[in-house]
Formats: sequence, C-alpha cells, structure tokens
Amino acid sequence: MLPPGYKYQVLYPWGHPIVPSGPAFAEDAGNTAADQAEQAGDQHDGMWYFPLKGDRSGLLCVNHEATAEQLLHTDGRTDWTPEKTAKSMAAHGVSIVEIERRRNGQWHLNESTYARRVTMTTPAEITGPAAGHPLLRTSADPYGVRVLGTLNNCASGPTPWDTYLTCEETINKYFFYDEEPPPPGSAEERYGIGSESPYPWYTTEPRFDMRVEPNEYNRFGWVVEIDPFDPSSMPKKRTALGRMEHENAVVVRGRRGEAVVYMGDDTQFDYFYKFVGAEPIKDALKRRRSPFDKGTLYVARFEEDGSGKWLPLVHGKPGLTKADGFADQAEVLIHARLAADAVGATPMDRPEWCSVQPGTGAVFFTCTNNTARTESVNAANPRLNNRFGHIMKIDENRNPSSEKFVWDIFLLAGDEASGATVSPDQAFGSPDGLWFDAQGRLWIQTDGTQPTVNGVAQNNQMLAADPDTGDIRRFLVGPPRCEITGITSTPDGRSLFVNIQHPGDSGTPENPRLSSNWPDFSPTGRPRSATIVITREDGGVVGAR
Repeated sequence: MLPPGYKYQVLYPWGHPIVPSGPAFAEDAGNTAADQAEQAGDQHDGMWYFPLKGDRSGLLCVNHEATAEQLLHTDGRTDWTPEKTAKSMAAHGVSIVEIERRRNGQWHLNESTYARRVTMTTPAEITGPAAGHPLLRTSADPYGVRVLGTLNNCASGPTPWDTYLTCEETINKYFFYDEEPPPPGSAEERYGIGSESPYPWYTTEPRFDMRVEPNEYNRFGWVVEIDPFDPSSMPKKRTALGRMEHENAVVVRGRRGEAVVYMGDDTQFDYFYKFVGAEPIKDALKRRRSPFDKGTLYVARFEEDGSGKWLPLVHGKPGLTKADGFADQAEVLIHARLAADAVGATPMDRPEWCSVQPGTGAVFFTCTNNTARTESVNAANPRLNNRFGHIMKIDENRNPSSEKFVWDIFLLAGDEASGATVSPDQAFGSPDGLWFDAQGRLWIQTDGTQPTVNGVAQNNQMLAADPDTGDIRRFLVGPPRCEITGITSTPDGRSLFVNIQHPGDSGTPENPRLSSNWPDFSPTGRPRSATIVITREDGGVVGAR
C-alpha cells in the first residue's frame, strides 16, 4: 500500500534469473541447486544502486539474508539431502545484476558481464589483523586466509571508492555445536551457538558441524567487501572491523580523509561500534592497500548525562590483555563481543541499521526492541520490556574520528501507553532499516511480527521522518508477515528501490499460499521476497511534498 500518486513495480523476486537468458523460476519450487545459483536468492535485505549511466542504468547489489526452507523446496524440510543443502546455500549470499529503465518507465534486468551471484560456495579472502590466525584455520584451509562463502547477509553499505559492503549477521543458526550447549562464559555461548541448528546443513556438509570443524564458525560474522564492477574479483572479509552479528556498515571520511565505519550488532544487549582507519583513503588505495585493514575498532559507551565515549578495542589495554583471555589483537577482533564486554560498553536494545545525516554528520541508529530487558534501564535504553524500540542520535561535532560524542533519543516508538514520542496516528514499532536520502529525509523501515500498537496489530511499514522537526509520515505498508528492508535510489531520487522480505512465510509445503501469495498472486505459486521500484506517477522525486 502506497500513498496516492505513487506506484510500484516488482523488479527482482526470489528465483528471477540474474540475466534474462537464465533459468526461469518454477512455481512449485522445483528449481535445482544449479538453477538457484543463477537466480535471485531468497529473503532480500540490504542493497545498493551503483550508477552505470546515471539515473537510467546501474548495478544493483542485493543481499539474500536467509531462506524459508518450507517454501524453498517442493516438500520443505522432509528427507533432507545434499541437494537441499546445496540449494539452500545457493539461495543465500548476494546478487549483482544490471538494471535499466526503458523509455516506458519500466525497469528491466539486462544481459550483462557484471551479473553474478556470490553464494556459500564462492571463495572469499580473509584480510586484516585476524587473517591466518589459528582460530581461523580449518582442515580445508590450514592457513586461515580463504573461506567458502558468505551467509546471513543482512544490510549493507557502499564505500567512497564504489565497492559494496555486505554484512554477515545471525551466523549461530547455521552451526551444530554438540548434543549439549557450550559452557557458560565461552565465546561460543557469547556468539549464540546452541546445541541445535535450525539449518540442517551440517548433516551433509561437515564444515558446519563444530565437532568436526570447531573453527569454521569463526570465519563468519564479518563485513565483506565486494567489487561489483569486477566480476572476477574475490570477496574480502575485513577482519579489522570486528566479528559480530553485523547489521549494516556506513562509511564516511574522517578529518584526515581516513575511512570511518559505523556498525550495529543486532542482538539484545549488544553494542554499537565504529572503525577508524589508520591512513587516508587515497593513500591506502594508491599503495594498493585496503582502507579497512589497518585502524582502530571502537565500541560506544553512553553516559547518563547525554555524553558518550568511544572505547578502543586494542590489545594490551585494560581488560584486553593476555591475562584477560585475549592472546593478541586478532583474538580481540574475532571475539569483539567479549572485548566490548570487558571494556564496559553500554548494552543496547538490539542496535541495528545506522545512517549519517547529510550536512551535520550526526549518526542515527535504530534499537529495534528488547523484551528481555526486565530488570534495569539506563538513559540510553529507558524502557523495561521494550517491545517497540527506539532510534538514537549521536553527534560528534562534525568529527567522525573523535573519541567523544553527545547523544539523544530521536524517538521512542510504540503507542501512548508505552511512553512513545510519536503521534498516535503515526505510531509504529520495531524500527530497523534506516537511511537518509540526498534531500535529508530519514526513511524508517520496520521489522518482525508487529506488536499491537494502539490496540491494532500492524503489518510492517516504511515511514519518512524530518530529522529536524521530528515529523513522521507513513509511506508504505507491506503484505502480510513481511519485513520491509533495504533501500536505495537512483541519484535523481525518482526511482526508489525497497525490499519486501519473507512475505507469507507461515506457508507450508502443502499450502504455500496460506498467509500470502505476493507478489505474483498466482493460484499455483508461492510468496516470494522481492525488490520493488517505487516511482511517482508525475515523475517527481519520491518522498518530496
């Protein structure tokens, strides 16, 4: 549902071939793993548009976070086979497709040498301080420098040098630990590894069985850099940015021209981070070095008086010594959560997407919700049983490299009964996606099955906010059981790309259309995650009044 005067086009749904000549989508989910490797993956999330010919054509990079196994296969999870593992792995990762707007205003995918899929079988290089560390070595990679694949690719971000950052998030659900859970206080427990794995990959792929390969899971949970303009290039996992459940990564230039990256760790009671590069971007690129491989990772502490500090996660500092359980800087980064615990960072209510306000440099980030906060609150997380979430604002006085900041709560989501700071007619819950467009509008996307707001259950939605006045207006409401996520636009702002993730995911193999049949509405089809393009009927800028 869109406002009057707007329309949308379904551009790139799950199963769509990455080039027109590729394998077509089978409505009964009968495509093979080989087909899936040449098609759009499932559960579209973060993405970015890289112009080729300005507003008319470009490369669209799309993350595929996860899979709905009951819909991915004709018979769902029953009788799990190596082919099902292969198809599921092929439905994860990233798409790079070339898109073009034709004269009729419709967008299409082109045959393209740029088009490719990055999946769980794509080789990726491990770079930075943790590369080669014993904790990253496996029987297949005794040097700890190359891994197959990227998974649970949540949100994303572009770099100033036109590469794409894709963020590995909920890695714990892909690995089987043992019949018993990890010991309390262990790194495995801190990273959410349990005695069960929702994905049965480990039954046919031993690298996901931690009894066989205890270090494989350390090779996921990173920010991965991909060059969309070089199809032969290998994705690179940038370990200096730390290992966590990465949501998105926003890159800006520091005062010296160095790369500064803001990142949230999407788990209840986890943290907000930033990385500050050691040298100017132009110097690193000139010397064929990555601006991400040397620098300092920081974690945020929010003081009660509205001030804040960025705490460096540097080996040898108090709490981060060998005596504290960190042998070297690589272990600080591999176990970034444990390091953040040790230095006294502020546990937040699920820090997720962030975005930087044009002009001011202020950093906004979402705290989606935290129903596990039952005992204590603090100024930055002021509500017990925080069902609805809130949005934070950090001001570094236009100096992204600073170790100090001031902060405020931009809004408390929810309804009047929950103490929300939004008007009842624009009430919403669980803010997740966040993005400033070129005109300074702050787009807010919501995630998950919505709690009741004002006594009414909600579908997920997208809203536009004025960051200066706090005025918020609902813009889009999605189909049942979807998440609204991922957002990017053409440079002129007249085509806005948004992802609809896992619509109708309560469907079953017997009745895949149980709760939705979006976007095809075929009587023999099934719901499909998809990228849509939103435009104005008068051809104007999306969101402009």
